[in-house]
Amino acid sequence: MTIHIGAEKSDIAETVLLPGDPYRAKWAAETFLEKPKLINEVRGMLGFTGTWKGNKVTIHGSGMGMPSISIYANELIKNYDVQTLIRIGSCGGMVEKVGIRDIVLAMSASSMSSMNKPIFKDLNFAATANWDLLNEAAKAAKKRNSKVHIGNIFSSDVFYSEHEDIDREMKRHGVLAVEMEAAELYTLAARYERRALAILTVSDHLITHEALPSKDRERSFGEMVEIALEAAFNETS
Repeated sequence: MTIHIGAEKSDIAETVLLPGDPYRAKWAAETFLEKPKLINEVRGMLGFTGTWKGNKVTIHGSGMGMPSISIYANELIKNYDVQTLIRIGSCGGMVEKVGIRDIVLAMSASSMSSMNKPIFKDLNFAATANWDLLNEAAKAAKKRNSKVHIGNIFSSDVFYSEHEDIDREMKRHGVLAVEMEAAELYTLAARYERRALAILTVSDHLITHEALPSKDRERSFGEMVEIALEAAFNETS
């Protein structure tokens, strides 16, 4: 057990899906896993372990923002020896070709965060996804005829941004979407030689100001969960 995860090591699978919302973790586990078992509820951050097509899977909430996902990813890697971490979450579209309900596979994650400065100092570390996971997720999305976009995203430290000038430059350079966690997840995965990927559903849009109605979110997010599971276990399923 750790400070933030009250599970035994055997309770957590080598593959973990990480939605930000703990109740989305509950919904995903109960919807997609066989015999899901609650394995953590410390501080209300719910985690469940079950099986998908015979493969052991944990779905665990990560909270909002890079500091929060850093806590859970660090503990899952260091204390539970997790090998594959896939963020499944929402994002905001930043360019017109990315529409509501579309899937974004984050090949890389840019950030203005200062979390890496004590380690890298003046180096701008390029946080990138694991190629095998990215490739398998792309194939899974194509097989499902999902509308998918692959490229750079922006991991923001703030939800309510006031950096309109920076937003314009990101759009001009093809940044697809904004969220708040992937850059730190990718950095930790690189540091500890683990596999990581962020699979995101576009729930709102910075240009069109569209937003996905709450009643439609679970149905749309389910597509993302299935892509994540297929990507993680393609070689063994």
